[in-house]
Amino acid sequence: MAIESIVALIDEEIAKLTQIRTLLATTTGSTSYKVVGPKAKKAPAAAKGKKRRVLSPEARKRIADAQRKRWAAQKAKSK
Repeated sequence: MAIESIVALIDEEIAKLTQIRTLLATTTGSTSYKVVGPKAKKAPAAAKGKKRRVLSPEARKRIADAQRKRWAAQKAKSK
């Protein structure tokens, strides 16, 4: 089979798949597939139902200090 015929078959398949994807994207109702990639849209924060948790500056400092302490202990242990 010549390369040109293989490329032509691939182009035909791409055209068919593009048409099918367009039809699926334009149909109404629930979709059972997940769109990934650059065209995927993120749900608004309200739709997710979860509110971001906010740490106080004191809590951030405690966590950072504890992590530095763990790093220092690991570094001392490896020497």
